[in-house]
Amino acid sequence: MSNEQNFEDYKKAGKIAAEVREFAKKIVKVDGSLLEATELIEQQIIKLGGRPAFPIDMSLNNIAAHYSATINDKTVFKENNLVKVDIGVHINGAVADTAVSIDLGNNRELIKAAELALLEALKLVKPGIKILEIGAVIQQTIQDFGFSPIRNLSGHGLELYKVHTKPNIPNINNGDKNILQENQIIAIEPFATNGAGLIINGKPSEIYELKIKKPIRNQSARKLLSFIEQEYRTLPFNKRWLLNKFNNLDVSLGLSLLEREGILYQYSILPEKNDGIVSQAEHTVIVKDDSIITTNL
Repeated sequence: MSNEQNFEDYKKAGKIAAEVREFAKKIVKVDGSLLEATELIEQQIIKLGGRPAFPIDMSLNNIAAHYSATINDKTVFKENNLVKVDIGVHINGAVADTAVSIDLGNNRELIKAAELALLEALKLVKPGIKILEIGAVIQQTIQDFGFSPIRNLSGHGLELYKVHTKPNIPNINNGDKNILQENQIIAIEPFATNGAGLIINGKPSEIYELKIKKPIRNQSARKLLSFIEQEYRTLPFNKRWLLNKFNNLDVSLGLSLLEREGILYQYSILPEKNDGIVSQAEHTVIVKDDSIITTNL
């Protein structure tokens, strides 16, 4: 089925994601529980008629991406935290991806840099635009604020039941002369930092994604894999979700075996190389002459 036939689902998912993004702004507060906020946001997605396209990420301060609450997460929001809330919603596999940075202190300029970079990039989106031009305007806008774009994180394409596909949408002018095509669906997500402008791989995140299908001998792992294929297909999920359905021993053993066999891929938490504070902004766009930002309110 083509993207054209699924545009209504993409738009519905985007509308839900936009509403949930506003909901997140209201519940992330100093002394609040990160786990509780995460679960409330995920429940809100379902309440509004969508499904989470990936676990809600709430990455604090120097963590750029891929921090998602674990089952017994004790993290509490503190004064001066910069909280990046990355939200994915899908309707029948049609994904909307959006993010907002929430300031619990004095990070206004850093957040503004990412937000304005996103707005400037969105003005360029249409069929035929060179990808490097989008990266260039993001880079220049962030640098004009005195910050650095994160060079090794990028926006991405979206397809049914897939969150990260081609094309990559860079946050710098990377020389990519490929052009956007009509009806592509892309997520643009500038990251700004007062650090080095690079992320490194950190600790395991407990966020997984099905990469390949092949037989597995262990019965518990087979049962877990069957559930993952049916429930999430090729969309990311996390251990916390599985613990609502299976016991901890079966989940821990099954995930370990499936990852070792290359069936599952586990994302890493992504800190900034020099521990710089990181901000993020993101919208999903259907590329047209008059492009549609699905995650606008």
